[in-house]
Amino acid sequence: MLLLAYLFIANAQQFKLTKFSSGYVHPVGIENCGDSRLFVVDEEGKIFICDSAGKRNSKPYLDITDRVLYNGEQGLLGLAFDPNYASNGYFYINYINKSGNTQISRFRVRISNANLANKNTEKFILEIDQPFSNHNGGCTRFGPDGYLYIGMGDGGSGGDPHFNSQNPQSLLGKMLRIDVHHGDPYQIPADNPFLNTPGYRPEIWNLGFRNPWRWSFDALTKNIFIADVGQNLWEEIDVQPKGDGGHNYGWRCYEGNHSYNDSGCQPRSAYTFPVYEYPHADSTGDCSITGGFVYRGTKYSALYGKYVFTDYCSGLFRLLYKQGGNWTVKTVYNGDDGAYSSFGEDKNNEMYVCNLGDGSIYHVSYGAAQFENASSFNNSALNKLNFSPNPSNGTLHITYTSTKAERVTMHVTAMLGQQLYNESRTVNAGVNTWNVNLHIPKGNYYLSVTTGTGNVITQSLRIE
Repeated sequence: MLLLAYLFIANAQQFKLTKFSSGYVHPVGIENCGDSRLFVVDEEGKIFICDSAGKRNSKPYLDITDRVLYNGEQGLLGLAFDPNYASNGYFYINYINKSGNTQISRFRVRISNANLANKNTEKFILEIDQPFSNHNGGCTRFGPDGYLYIGMGDGGSGGDPHFNSQNPQSLLGKMLRIDVHHGDPYQIPADNPFLNTPGYRPEIWNLGFRNPWRWSFDALTKNIFIADVGQNLWEEIDVQPKGDGGHNYGWRCYEGNHSYNDSGCQPRSAYTFPVYEYPHADSTGDCSITGGFVYRGTKYSALYGKYVFTDYCSGLFRLLYKQGGNWTVKTVYNGDDGAYSSFGEDKNNEMYVCNLGDGSIYHVSYGAAQFENASSFNNSALNKLNFSPNPSNGTLHITYTSTKAERVTMHVTAMLGQQLYNESRTVNAGVNTWNVNLHIPKGNYYLSVTTGTGNVITQSLRIE
């Protein structure tokens, strides 16, 4: 059940966009490679670096405008740094080549200059034919499993006239998953859901998308949040649990929860439907979803654990999160002019957003920066998590108060999302106590408990 909570917060000091960096032509992506820099993807075919103060380097990190077809929805669309970028210097991009097709390629940073890539190191990984110029997807990311995930649109035009999204022999309208660290140019992960299914391309991880322009992994839970741009009436958000591939999200049979063109389709039970949809409406101006991230930064307690997204047409920013087991949506900001094309994170999971209208990057905040050194920031009113001491040497006394007997999971996660400790146990209704000995390096972490209903209760932890 979706609990709708459309509440617009008029106080501009609650949710705020602060200009961070400017001077870009058509910014459509923000990535980090694990250090203090941000890498801004410019759709015309360039990647720029800005430092932690927002100062943009005048010379692009990469300039392949000579290889990119830049027109409308075509261009340089995605960037993913190899998990071992610090040692191998590899990064992967998703662009539309001069033939009008999607090109996934690997490049390498220059050995002599960390702020410049070597454009002559391009290795072609995968080319996908595009029948039309629109609905190219473009978001490309490494998952927590080390595999490369690629979001592909249905090939364009309108209404998926070639039925690509439901065609298991087409890579269009799909989420792909490949292993670029083995094989040449890649191999198929052994647990891909359709690896041994006759008639299916083995690269397919999920299918049934129209245009998953922007999607992301939750740094804590590893669930995938996929914002799929709708056709005429409905925008949707799909949530895929960690490691749970093989879903069919319904397009073109369904637009959101609603029948669109069911010719040749399976029964409704064969599809996975969105956790949230919203309509195109004259009253709001909504017409095209821009997906963001679940906030896992350490500054804004009111934002923690909430998925932030916007609409390219209306400029309305909303939060999606679970409350009492139900998905809840809150409208928190009106960006007026719209044109917000993509979100990104820095190495500390603080959030940024691109604006095509003024070619700028904005920092996202929500209320005052409250808890860099606080112990607890999102305990629910019903379930309580406490521990001591904090800071700790690794030995903790846990106190967890539950409203019922259930199975819960406790985990400790580094600031960049790596899970370092995981323990499941059955708790009773009331107060539960136990001791934990953590053998992890000194530093700042999150300690979380996931309840049986999927709510996550989190505290910050410091090991000294």
